[in-house]
Amino acid sequence: MTQEIHGTVADGFEAVREEFAAFVAGERPDYEGQLCAYVHGRKVVDLWAGKGADAGSLYGVYSATKGAAHLVVALLVQEGTLELDREVAYYWPEFAAEGKDALTLRELLAHRAGVVGADGGFTLEEVADDRAIAERMAGQRPFWRPGTAFGYHALVIGALTGEVVRRATGRTLQEVYEERVRAPFALDFHLGLPSTLDARFRTAQRMAPTPEQRALIDAQPTGPHTLTAIAFNRHAAHPTDLETLPNEPVVRAQGPASVGGVASARGLAGLYAAAISEVDGRAPLLKRETVAEFGQLHSAGHDLVARTHKAYGLGFQATADSAHPFLGAGTIGHSGAGGCQAFADPRSGLAYGYTRRRCAFPGGAAPENNRLAAAVHRAALAR
Repeated sequence: MTQEIHGTVADGFEAVREEFAAFVAGERPDYEGQLCAYVHGRKVVDLWAGKGADAGSLYGVYSATKGAAHLVVALLVQEGTLELDREVAYYWPEFAAEGKDALTLRELLAHRAGVVGADGGFTLEEVADDRAIAERMAGQRPFWRPGTAFGYHALVIGALTGEVVRRATGRTLQEVYEERVRAPFALDFHLGLPSTLDARFRTAQRMAPTPEQRALIDAQPTGPHTLTAIAFNRHAAHPTDLETLPNEPVVRAQGPASVGGVASARGLAGLYAAAISEVDGRAPLLKRETVAEFGQLHSAGHDLVARTHKAYGLGFQATADSAHPFLGAGTIGHSGAGGCQAFADPRSGLAYGYTRRRCAFPGGAAPENNRLAAAVHRAALAR
C-alpha cells in the first residue's frame, strides 16, 4: 500500500512533492521521514510520511548536530570573541600538550588536528559529555602531525570547539546555542532535549541493508585500531553503537555537540534559513562574509578517517563539493549518519532539511537526498 504524503508546498514547488511521493513509493512500507525547505527565509516545502509520524516528530540527527554547533562558533568569530588564526592553546592552555601548541582554531575546525579519538576509547557517559571528552583530548597525542593532513573528527570535534567556546565565553556551546540561536527562532533543533519533549522523539531504527549491501559493509576493513575505528570509538571496551546512539537517554539529554542533536526537518531547515536569510522579520544570524569564510574550502582530498575524498569548510561540510555538486559554491551544511541532511546555499537562498527514522545505507546523507535536494534546488532557481 502506497504511503500517504502529508504537508504542503508553495506554488512552483509541486514537483518536489511529486519527487518525494515517488521516492516514498519505492521505499520499505515502514519508511518514515520529513522534508522541509526555505527560500530566502520563506518556507516553501513542508512534507512528511510514515505511520505515527507528523511534522513535529523529532529524530536523532547524528553529525548534522555539528552544523548547529559551528553556527555558534561562526557567530562568535563574527563578533570578535574568537579568532580563527589564534592557537587553540591561547584559549585552552592544556590543549598544547603532545605537540598541539601551534594548532589554530581554523585548523581545528577544518578537521586537521589529528586527535580523532582517545587511546583506550570512551565510555558511553564520556561520549555524551563534551567536557569529559575535552579533558581526555587535551593530553592526547595526535595521530598525525597537526595541520599536515585531515580526517573526520567524528565524535570529538564538537567537544573540542565547544571547549574553546567555554574558555572564551564562560558558557557551554549548548548554552550559547539555546540563547542565541534555538530559542529566538523557536527551532525544533535541540542540543539537549528537554524531558518535556521526549514523547515527540522517534527512536532510531537500525539499517536494513539488502544482501548485496551487507556484503559491501562486511568487506570494509574493521581492524579495531585503525584511524576509522578510533574516530568512531569502535576500539573502546564497549564500542559505540552509532546507529542507536540517539536512543540513549543520556545522549539526548546532554546533546553532545558532535552527534547528540535532536531535530525535525523543520528544525534543520529553519536553522540554515536563520543563518543566511531574514526569517519572520529577524535579520540573518551570519553576515555574507562570515558565510563565505566558513564555507570556503579548507580541507579537500583524501580523508584519513573516511578513507575517501571529502571536503570541509570550517566546521561545516563543503556540501556542494562532497555531496550535491548542483549547489552553489560556498554552500554550508552537514549530514548525519542516520541519513539526514541539512544545508544553506547562500547563492540561491535555499535552506534544506531532511530527516528519516531508519538509518540509511551506506551512512551519511541518505541517497534520496540527491533527488530531493535537486528537485528543491530546481524549483528555487525557477522562481
